[in-house]
Amino acid sequence: MAIGARHNPPEDIDAAKRALRSAAAGRRRAAAPTLAHASEAVRDRFLAAVAVPAGKAVSGFWPLADEFDPRPLLQALRARGHRIGLPVVVGRGLPLLFRRWEPGMALVRGNFKVMTPPPDAPEVVPQILLVPLLAFDRAGYRLGYGGGFYDRTLAKLRAAGDALAVGVAFAMQEVPSVPRDDTDQPLDWIVTEREAIAITRRTAGD
Repeated sequence: MAIGARHNPPEDIDAAKRALRSAAAGRRRAAAPTLAHASEAVRDRFLAAVAVPAGKAVSGFWPLADEFDPRPLLQALRARGHRIGLPVVVGRGLPLLFRRWEPGMALVRGNFKVMTPPPDAPEVVPQILLVPLLAFDRAGYRLGYGGGFYDRTLAKLRAAGDALAVGVAFAMQEVPSVPRDDTDQPLDWIVTEREAIAITRRTAGD
């Protein structure tokens, strides 16, 4: 779906996102049972391609249903000494908060059925974020679930300093173009079971 979203009215972009979201969710649901190997392959490609400096905190996510499972990568990064955070949805229209995750920790169900560390787990401010998605393109744009949480979070973290966003996904989630507007934050990398794609950031005038 190739859409020049920056030149389309907002209602057209929203409609295009809704249509792609529905189609992408169905495609992923159908393909996920055949992609059990993807988590380990993404782990290996990420570790080979993406430099994560010592001591940097990393955020991940706990997979729901047929979502890509980043847990093998999270476990590998923790074994290398990185603090790992999982997202907490604080409220609609707000950035995410991240709380520290440890293997074996009893998680609790938060907003939108997201599994999170307990409320007394310490907060983590990640410098590297593993980001879930429904679809992605090679310009580094992702289609999320419609809440805008990661866009607001990345905007906040990038305004405060460096924050590297890495989409982790199945290769079959790629589309020619993701509809987007000026609030959509691009990814820096996309890592699938087939390849690691480095995204060249462009300025607003490009």
